[in-house]
Amino acid sequence: METPALWRFLRDRVRARRAELRFCLRVTAAGLLALAVVSVFDFPLHGLWAVLTAIVVTQTSVGGSVRATLEYLVGTLGGAVYAAALGVLIPHASPASQALVLALAVAPLALAAAINPSFRVAPFSAVLVLLIGGAIGESPVASALTRILEVALGGVVAVAVSVLVLPERAHRIGLETAMGILDRMADALPKMLAGFTGPLDVAETARILDDLGRSVAALEGTVAEARRERLFPFAREPDPAPLARTLVRLRNDLVILRRAAAAPLPPQIAEPLAPHLARLGEGAGAFLRGAASALAGRRLPPPLGPVEDSLQAFGSEVAVLRGKGLTRALSTAELERLFALGFGLEQLRQNLSDLARRVQEFAGVEQENRP
Repeated sequence: METPALWRFLRDRVRARRAELRFCLRVTAAGLLALAVVSVFDFPLHGLWAVLTAIVVTQTSVGGSVRATLEYLVGTLGGAVYAAALGVLIPHASPASQALVLALAVAPLALAAAINPSFRVAPFSAVLVLLIGGAIGESPVASALTRILEVALGGVVAVAVSVLVLPERAHRIGLETAMGILDRMADALPKMLAGFTGPLDVAETARILDDLGRSVAALEGTVAEARRERLFPFAREPDPAPLARTLVRLRNDLVILRRAAAAPLPPQIAEPLAPHLARLGEGAGAFLRGAASALAGRRLPPPLGPVEDSLQAFGSEVAVLRGKGLTRALSTAELERLFALGFGLEQLRQNLSDLARRVQEFAGVEQENRP
């Protein structure tokens, strides 16, 4: 491979993994900075737990690092304090007494971790306080205090690095995830609508909906991290939670349409509706892609007029079919599918209107921040 081609190949690979490389640098910086800070103090084991904490709680976004730090600190505080109390109240010099104290410490903390994920590290912290502290000659209370201080120090380092070293905001990650979801919905909607006039690929549409469900769930997690970023003086941004809820409802609309399209409508109904459904799928897909592009550029959403016109034409065609009496010959199952189609399209119209308002909120913030 020639040198220019090799350089372009390496450059493209680096760009493709830019987020991963930035995360790699932040984790490395967090570990090194924590090691430098603890070297100033006389922590046992060379400040091992501060360094480990800084590495473990450094996440891909600022909000994720804040969330992980708070959860780690809560779990450490609960586990260390509880273990220290048991260690003081119950002597545990012999192996049998150590096993008893360990069981009394781990069992309730494991139950607490199962109930509340914030306590996931509590059993681990209790073991460290009871066993490691004793091994290095520390009392349970001193071991608990050391553990809490080191974890707090490591968490502060992790958050500071996440904010200052190549920061990656959960807010931006959430917007990128939302744009990807909108693009995939734009591809999926015409396929769902085509199922009313022809055979539906059940396996493919199920895979599409499952993938969208996972993406929407991931977006909701990112939104929770974005809320924690408001602790810092970033530029003003709208709350992404309403956008995430709108995407959840749009995904539910696709589920309704897919279920209703389990079998095609009878030819006397499907043929007149086919061009209207095709135009609707094309128009709604274009709107969804335009909304994704508008989010990327912080622009106003595209007009909903074409979608509204297609829905109105579809409703008029259904009214004509009813006037001709063609719906009277439908079976109960066919009538239910036709009703579900109308209901799903009405829900889609409302949620697309809501999506337009959500996109407009982001465009408004961008315009306010411009000089």
